Amino acid sequence: MAKKTTAKKAVKKKAVKKQTKQAAKKKTAAKKKPASAPKKSAKSKSSKKLTPRQKVIQQIKQNLINQKEALLREAEETLSALPSELNFPDMGDQATAETDRNFMLRLRDRERMLLKKIDETIDRIDNNEDFGICEECGLEIGIKRLEARPVTTYCIECKTRQEEEERIAEGG
Repeated sequence: MAKKTTAKKAVKKKAVKKQTKQAAKKKTAAKKKPASAPKKSAKSKSSKKLTPRQKVIQQIKQNLINQKEALLREAEETLSALPSELNFPDMGDQATAETDRNFMLRLRDRERMLLKKIDETIDRIDNNEDFGICEECGLEIGIKRLEARPVTTYCIECKTRQEEEERIAEGG
């Protein structure tokens, strides 16, 4: 039974990706004009009508770019402020400094992983790929969820189910 469900999900996912690619091809074909057609000014390109969802997605993209820049600035400041060697006469001070340094490095590592997700999300938005489409069920992810967690790849139902399965697997 589980294999059938997984196979159905895979088929749905492939169908959604195929539809998305076909829609992108149609948009590209529609954008191409004959060589004799007059060129439109930059104003006409920017005045292209966006759906409310597309407007929110563009705002999300801008927020992600801002967040990325802030994370990079903070990482640079942290790395320049971290001492290379910690020598304290008191062992307690030495241990505290080491603990603080390790904690900061762990935080920066988590931020590095977040930066990778932000880059992938921006690429998906720019390439008009599967941004806002759940990887598991293939349905659109709610706009409120995208605003709250823009790097998400699962709708709330699938993510909740995934977390429950992880909790059961851990025995808790």
